[in-house]
Amino acid sequence: MAPHYYGGQAVIEGVMMRGADRWAVAVRRPDGDVWLECHHTSTAPARRPWLKWPMIRGCYALVDSLSIGMKALGISATQSVPEDEEEEELSGAAMGASMAFAALLFIGIFIFLPSVATKGIDALIGNVMGDGVWFHLVESFIRIVIFLAYLWSISLISDIRRVFQYHGAEHKTIAAWEHGEVLEPANVDRYSTLHVRCGTNFLILVMLLAVVIYTVGGLLVPPPEGLAWWGAVIYHVVLRIVLLPVVAGAAYEGLRLGAAKGDNLLVRAIMKPGLWLQLITTKQPDADQIEVAIRSFEAVVPADSRTGRVPTTLDSPVVLAHGSLPVTLESADLRVADPDGQVTPRPSGGAPTVEPSETGPARPEDA
Repeated sequence: MAPHYYGGQAVIEGVMMRGADRWAVAVRRPDGDVWLECHHTSTAPARRPWLKWPMIRGCYALVDSLSIGMKALGISATQSVPEDEEEEELSGAAMGASMAFAALLFIGIFIFLPSVATKGIDALIGNVMGDGVWFHLVESFIRIVIFLAYLWSISLISDIRRVFQYHGAEHKTIAAWEHGEVLEPANVDRYSTLHVRCGTNFLILVMLLAVVIYTVGGLLVPPPEGLAWWGAVIYHVVLRIVLLPVVAGAAYEGLRLGAAKGDNLLVRAIMKPGLWLQLITTKQPDADQIEVAIRSFEAVVPADSRTGRVPTTLDSPVVLAHGSLPVTLESADLRVADPDGQVTPRPSGGAPTVEPSETGPARPEDA
C-alpha cells in the first residue's frame, strides 16, 4: 500500500490538518485554549473510481481542498475572536457564495486583468503581437508578476504574517512526523518551514504550466477573425477558464511526482521555484503555534500509529467542538463544548477520549 501523505492548511490563529479519512482544525482561542474540531473527509473517490484517474483526480482534489479549506477558515474566524465579538459560522449558502466570489475574484485578477493588460501593451506598440505566441507569453509573464506581487504585498500585513507562521508550523509538524520524530515542539521546530507538497508549490506549478497550456491552446484555437479587442479578450478569458481544469490536473500530477520522486535531480529542479516562493508564504512559528499544529495533526493520525510519537507535555487546555468526531489525545485538559459553544470541565484520569455525540456528523456519502 502506498504511504499516506498528510497535508494541511494554515487558518486564522490555527492549522487544519488532513489525514486518510478525516480532517481536523485546531485554533488558538483568545483565552489560550485550543479549539479542536474533527470531521470525515469525503468518500467519493472510493465510490467513484474514475475520480482517481490521472488529471481528473487533480481537479477533484482541488475542489475538495477548497471546500474543506473554506469550512476550516469559517471555524477559525469564529473561534479566534473574543466572545463579545464572536460571529456565527457561515451557513452552507453563505459558504457557497464566498467560494463563488473567490472564484470570480481569481478570474478577474489572474485571467481577465492579464489579458486586458496585454491587449493594451499590444495597442501601444502597434498591434504587432496579435494573437500569436508573444501575446500568450507576455500575458503569462504579467499573470506571474501579479501573482508574486499579490503574495508579497499581503505578507506585509501583520495578521497575514501570523497565518504564514501557522503555515510554517504546519510544514514543520508534518516534516517532523515524516522523519520519525516525537512531536515535541522543540523537535518540530528543528525542521524547515519549506515543504515539497505545499499548496504554494501547486500554485506556482499552475502558473508555470499555464504558460505552456494556454499558449498551445490559444494557438490551436485562435479567436475568430474580425473580433474587436474586447471580443478577443472575452474569447481568451473563456478559453482559459475552459483549460483551467487541464492546468490544475497537470499541476497536481506534478506535485505527486515531486512527492514520490523527491530525490530525482530533475524533479527537484522543477519543484525549486515553489520552495523559493514558500520563503514568502511561510514564516518561523513560535512554540504556541507549533503546539496548535501538533494538536490538529494528532487528531487525524490513527491512535495505533502515534504511540510514543506524541508527547504528554502539551499543556494548553483543549476544547472539543460539539458534533466533532471522537478523538483520543495523549495529554490534555480536555473539555467538550455544548451546542451553544459553552464548555464544561472533563473528569480527570486516563487518555482524554470523547465519544461521538448523537448529533455528531455522519460520514458524507453524497459528495
